[in-house]
Amino acid sequence: MTYQVLARKWRPKAFDQLVGQPHVVTALANALDTGRLHHAYLFTGTRGVGKTTLARILAKAINCETGVSSRPCGKCRACTDIDSGRFVDMLEVDAATNTKVDEMRELLDTAQYMPVSGRYKVYIIDEVHMLSRHAFNSMLKTLEEPPEHVKFILATTDPQRLPVTVLSRCLQFNLKALPPLALAGHLKRVLDAEGIPFEDAALAMLARAAAGSVRDSLSLTDQAIAFGSGKVMASQVADMLGAVGGDLVWPLLEAIASADGAGALAEAERISERGLSCDQALQDIAGILHRVAMAQHGAQLAPDEPDTARIAALASRLDAGRVQVMYQVAVLGRRDLPLAPDEIAGFGMAVMRMLSFGTTASGEPLPVRGAPAVPAPRGEAGPAPSVARNPAPVAREPAPAVREPAPVAREAAPVAESAAPAAAAIAFDGDWTAFVDRQNFSGMAGLLARYGELDSFEGNHLQLAVPEAHRMYAEKSYQEKLKAELAPRFGAGFRLSVRVGPTNGKSVAAVRGVEAQKRLDGATAALESDPFVRDLVEGMGAQVVPSSIRPAGDREPESNENRRGKP
Repeated sequence: MTYQVLARKWRPKAFDQLVGQPHVVTALANALDTGRLHHAYLFTGTRGVGKTTLARILAKAINCETGVSSRPCGKCRACTDIDSGRFVDMLEVDAATNTKVDEMRELLDTAQYMPVSGRYKVYIIDEVHMLSRHAFNSMLKTLEEPPEHVKFILATTDPQRLPVTVLSRCLQFNLKALPPLALAGHLKRVLDAEGIPFEDAALAMLARAAAGSVRDSLSLTDQAIAFGSGKVMASQVADMLGAVGGDLVWPLLEAIASADGAGALAEAERISERGLSCDQALQDIAGILHRVAMAQHGAQLAPDEPDTARIAALASRLDAGRVQVMYQVAVLGRRDLPLAPDEIAGFGMAVMRMLSFGTTASGEPLPVRGAPAVPAPRGEAGPAPSVARNPAPVAREPAPAVREPAPVAREAAPVAESAAPAAAAIAFDGDWTAFVDRQNFSGMAGLLARYGELDSFEGNHLQLAVPEAHRMYAEKSYQEKLKAELAPRFGAGFRLSVRVGPTNGKSVAAVRGVEAQKRLDGATAALESDPFVRDLVEGMGAQVVPSSIRPAGDREPESNENRRGKP
């Protein structure tokens, strides 16, 4: 007997067999049971989530010989013919290979004829976004006013490419990509029914690799069964997928969390020596960090989720701000891999960037174990600091001259010198904008300093105001970073607080934004008054693209990734 692949064997044949689409099933079942049928349906969603399968079940539900209902019998001639794909009144078309207007007209010409054996004539058009503009135009009239005996069911992975004239004539349902836990549960049920031995960790890897697609998960499971000689084991699935696996990723993450530079680099080398995908390693790290961040913000971990205890332990050890930075490093590291000298070097640099951002819960830098010591500058007492992330700020030169205080600031006397040996307290004249311009703030501290506006400064207590639009910069992790930078400058007893609310537009970011807009307005006016440009616009119909105008001397606009720490 010919073997039937799992994706076909386990294809749902009724609404209650569909996996993970209750919002769509409920709506369609209610419509069928109450007789409220639409003439055109549009199913959207990523590949393998059940769009075409749902279309066939719907065709059975309206053509079943027992009557229109949400529970087709599955045994009558109409149901069995639809399941086998030979129902004469169901026309299933792949729009990717039938894109021309003549083909669409030829198809629609048959719509006027009554069904041969069924109750309705059903047109299923898959990947409908591939039709040409003229093909869409030819079907609009039929789609808007179809005969009573015709139903259209359209399916697409890219609804944005459909004309609004088509979208407005259809009842649209969006099928969701399934989460890994749901996919793993479905695979478990399938393999139990098939009598195939498996490991839960292997199913978790297959579910993640399927990226939300039920069909892909079953196809990968078929491949895993063949690869493992009738078994689905975690080690074999990892080899098949080129996956890194928790036995390699977790030791690497735990070494990074412990600021063990030598250990982390050894684990990174171990991954590369096994010839595994560095891109996949960074993806797995980002996935774990996402779950850690969720746990830190109160999300409950599922009891049956793998590595629950490890996730909880890592969430308690790492600062929330550091988790966010490490996640960003992992995500951007994947993007930068093709630009690195080689993939292994790019992966190693991403690991070292994660190490370079280590801080304790109080914001103090963690020393990297295995890193050489840096000699202390001459004239400074105390042991030499180790190479660490976010090194403690050193003393700045005192402000040259006392400025007139800004209207929003309150005049404050200079504070006394701090007893800290690494830095001396400085004089703050109440002009926060000028003060920030003189400092070398970066990262999270720089963002809060630039988007924050001076509210008050009394008794060595600095209060900043952040507008509602930039509320995120007032979070605790940002305040801790800025306080760590400012404390050596302001001396003992320094306090920092931040409120979110109305501001006067006096922050560094706001001032620079106004200045930049003035420069842009001047450049726009100069361009519009230029005789050559006016001749092009008036005489040749040219258009000036506003977004392309930049004042002379301004740099190319930076991407979001490159603007960290800048307003």
